Amino acid sequence: MSETTSAQRPPEPDFSALSTEELIAYRDAENRFRASSAARAITGEPDPGAAIHWQEIALPGRDLPVRVYRPASTGDSVSATRTDLPLVVHVHGGGFVGTAVQCDWTNSHLAAQLPALVVSVEHSLLAPGSPLANAADDGWVVLQHVVRHAAQWGVDPACTAVFGESCGALISALAAIRASKAGLELKAQVLVNPVADVTETMYDYPSIAEYAYSPTRALPLLRLFQRLAVPPGTDARSFSPLYADNLSGLAPALVVVPTKDAVADHGRRYAERLRKAGTPARLSEYPGARHAFLAMPGVEPQAQAARAEVLAFLRAALAE
Repeated sequence: MSETTSAQRPPEPDFSALSTEELIAYRDAENRFRASSAARAITGEPDPGAAIHWQEIALPGRDLPVRVYRPASTGDSVSATRTDLPLVVHVHGGGFVGTAVQCDWTNSHLAAQLPALVVSVEHSLLAPGSPLANAADDGWVVLQHVVRHAAQWGVDPACTAVFGESCGALISALAAIRASKAGLELKAQVLVNPVADVTETMYDYPSIAEYAYSPTRALPLLRLFQRLAVPPGTDARSFSPLYADNLSGLAPALVVVPTKDAVADHGRRYAERLRKAGTPARLSEYPGARHAFLAMPGVEPQAQAARAEVLAFLRAALAE
């Protein structure tokens, strides 16, 4: 994986009538833009206190790219030479489009300021033949791999958190549930504008009706997302945290909800379900902010405050 120096953003397609070939062409063009220097005006500049590089995790039959953020060596920084850094496993948003590069602003600041090792999963993107099950497995296997090889990564496996945005928050929520079942203790989960329901009830929320076509054409995008995520024959409930059988005993959660967002009620309902199950959950709403606002500090003024809240929440949780 590599960043490009410049790229032009493609026009948004008609998501309701997108062929497989058109989806792949759009995804490739959009991701070239998101990884370009031109996109930094929207996605923000990385913290110079973090070193960033791509790395591949060898898995059976394939290599999975991850984007790694580590406190940079400054010569006088104790944290730069630590081998027991907290671990944050991050998953970017987008579903059928997106790249870890779009989250450099947030992840580099977390790495430098917590300090921590942040590993962002370049997960399988949704497409015909690549459902949500693949992406969810990617998030889970990266979490398991880094914890299992903690010494090689220079992290303390007892100080681990998951963090995701949009579809990435869905993947992170599923990872937190799987971690609890597997006996892998997490200190925290941060879920930003999460999609929490991919069943037939996905659209049965007031926020979907209110923001279906404004400020963006969210509903056609969500319908495509659902078709790709849970093709016929898939148990959609098993990939919907809102329908998980047991949400007790999970890592404490910070659920960040921009209010001008079609899936705002997904986050609200999931925070409510976590609390009812006895899992600590803080719901933090950002009035007027749009979906994916945390990844767009250049155009979303509240991104700075949200990043500071995520940093403070993780710092407190990982210190316990």
